[in-house]
Amino acid sequence: MSAARDIDRVAEHVIGTRFEDLPAEAVEKVGTFVLDTFGVGIAGSSGAGVAELVEVARGWGPQPEATVWLTGERLSAPSAAVVNAYQIHCLEYDCVHEGAVLHPMATMLAAILAWAEREAQQGRKVSGRDLIAALATGLDVATMLGIVTEAPLRFFRPATAGGLGAAAAIGKLAGLDTGGLKDALGAQYAQTCGTLQPHVEGSPMLGMQVGFNARAAIEAVDLAAAGFRGPHDILTGPYGYLALFEGGAHNLEAFLPSLGQDWQVCRLSHKPYPSGRLTHGVIDGLGQLMARHGFGPADVAGVTAHVPPLVNRLVGRPNIPAPEPNYAKLCLRFVAGCFLARGHVDVPDFRGMAALQDPEVHRFAAMVEVIQDDNPDLNALDPQRIEVRLTDGSDHAITLPHVYGHPAVPLSADENIAKFRRCIGYGSHPLPEGQSEALIDAVGDLAGLEDITALVRLTLAERTA
Repeated sequence: MSAARDIDRVAEHVIGTRFEDLPAEAVEKVGTFVLDTFGVGIAGSSGAGVAELVEVARGWGPQPEATVWLTGERLSAPSAAVVNAYQIHCLEYDCVHEGAVLHPMATMLAAILAWAEREAQQGRKVSGRDLIAALATGLDVATMLGIVTEAPLRFFRPATAGGLGAAAAIGKLAGLDTGGLKDALGAQYAQTCGTLQPHVEGSPMLGMQVGFNARAAIEAVDLAAAGFRGPHDILTGPYGYLALFEGGAHNLEAFLPSLGQDWQVCRLSHKPYPSGRLTHGVIDGLGQLMARHGFGPADVAGVTAHVPPLVNRLVGRPNIPAPEPNYAKLCLRFVAGCFLARGHVDVPDFRGMAALQDPEVHRFAAMVEVIQDDNPDLNALDPQRIEVRLTDGSDHAITLPHVYGHPAVPLSADENIAKFRRCIGYGSHPLPEGQSEALIDAVGDLAGLEDITALVRLTLAERTA
């Protein structure tokens, strides 16, 4: 297949897919992860640097076009997309596509809703059915870029690939034709950013990169609608995405026939804990072993996590005495220590010096050894093997083909709603009584919604006219 046909096939999939073409499972999963994304985005309103970010974003554009979730500040649509995308990702609690190593919803939903609010001011409404189709197809585009690569992760895909998915989704909603959508994707590619250096250092700029690409998606579609031509050979061109961001080796041609057949929204994983997804295996494994064998944290003498290369590379980092929140969330040893010391891993466990420098957490973290296994897949998150040595000399182990939250071991519908309700409680302001339930109901009837901006209004701590 020629390079030109590659991008044409992708654009045709995005533009040609109607809500009616989606299987029931895909429609259901879109709703599941829209609710999950609202929950973590509202919780993220109390994340590090959010208030400062809102003040900075006020200076990026005075137009009151779109809304910051929960707190209700009115900003330009691109600026609101930055803030909301950051809120969604800053707690490391948003859903993930494990095969693509990608959090796609943070970039996409933040950008789409900000754009839709701006459109609504001009009398152009986006329906829930249109949102579902846009998210399903945009998610296919974003995840494709991670699935097809055969090289180890080089850049931060929630930003890079997530932005291209967002541009595809908004371009679809904007009614672009095939040529216009290719221009929009090209304009997005020209703005794409996402280094892993903030991940290594635990910098909040990691989540900001998600916001930058959400903002770029709105601007990319605006440019395409105005007639600006973008580069088209952005997938497999000599300086295209797969060569530059993924290192060149890929199996794109094998993936393209699955478009419209194998919906990637059905392969999303929940994050049951607000830490890097690659740290969740040790929590899952320890929890299962403790329940199965009846031992407690006081009985633990040592923990060994045998993990794939990607897990070791990204979260096998050393435990340090005074980590920043983002470093701690991405440190397998700290997360394991938190679970053993407190019996849970939740949002407050990464807030404040008392939590981050807790001697008991660090005592348990020092017991954890991380060993890289010989998994040949350099992008694999599992299987993982967790071994525990007890003070009485006995050993217990469990091999996890998949980690809790994966589609093979998913959160139930009730657990998804319970996570949403828990997240609402971590927001910077409380929602009015009954409003969180109204948001649950509205997302539950997403296909029947006439105007998706009603969802944004239901996120607000103080209802506005």
